[in-house]
Amino acid sequence: MKTLILVRHAKSDWPEDTEDFDRPLAEKGWEDAVKMSRFMKENNIEIQKFVSSPAVRALNTCKIFNQIFNIEIIQEQKLYNPSEHNFESVIYGLDDHVDSVAMFSHNNGISNFANMMSDDIFMFPTCGVAGFQVDTDSWSDFEKAKKKLIFFYDPKKI
Repeated sequence: MKTLILVRHAKSDWPEDTEDFDRPLAEKGWEDAVKMSRFMKENNIEIQKFVSSPAVRALNTCKIFNQIFNIEIIQEQKLYNPSEHNFESVIYGLDDHVDSVAMFSHNNGISNFANMMSDDIFMFPTCGVAGFQVDTDSWSDFEKAKKKLIFFYDPKKI
């Protein structure tokens, strides 16, 4: 059994003359990321590896989570402005010894990908987190594996 956790980046700012890729987190985003990472740790959500979009707002969200989890972070360009297939491509590249991974990415791709795996239609809020149980021993079997939403956390509701 594998666990896939999807994390939308926390609330970002968009200062004048800043490219989309370089957008920083807003103060509210920093606060939500700290709150959400602590909530997940306190609720014994196990994560063995972080994979993040290299965009500033996503990577900084990941780094805030990593202050609590202290695990390996991999940057993956495919998670910036992703399609559903980009997520699958990253998943297929995961080592099978990793049983739980969190991916930090962006809307609309992250919501579309989550909705492909679940009957529960939802849009991710900023710093929203969804966990899926994937019934497989190998990430290479992800597409055919049964997937089940096991949690969805909104920072406004924790």
